[in-house]
Amino acid sequence: MFDIAPQELLLVAIVAIIFIGPKDLPRAMHFVGKWMGKARGVARQFRAGMDTMVREAELAELEKQWAAENERIMRQYPPQPLPAPDAHPATDAIDHVPHDDAAPVMTPQPYVHPDPAPLEVSAPKPTASEAKAVPSASEGQP
Repeated sequence: MFDIAPQELLLVAIVAIIFIGPKDLPRAMHFVGKWMGKARGVARQFRAGMDTMVREAELAELEKQWAAENERIMRQYPPQPLPAPDAHPATDAIDHVPHDDAAPVMTPQPYVHPDPAPLEVSAPKPTASEAKAVPSASEGQP
């Protein structure tokens, strides 16, 4: 925050001892400390107020964006009227789930294909010229 070098602090302490005196120096330091605390409190309160204002402005902006996006979605997908409850007696009008008293519906059982037999893959045998070109592990070892 403030750039105070140790030499400057020592100079201020010497001047304070000379002009205030060692007898009144503790009282003066208490007075300065009290005012510094008050100044820090005011700065903290100001910063908190600014943060609150910024947060409220961001929330207001997000609410405007949300309202605009909601408006766009409602224009793109207008609400559909619900069918009359007596139109489909076997299903519920809201989520089309069959009622408990509805007749069961038979569906064909799906066909499951059996797993094919695994294919055995063998490595191709090297030709005579390839076998001579690649030395075996036992040839290079003493």
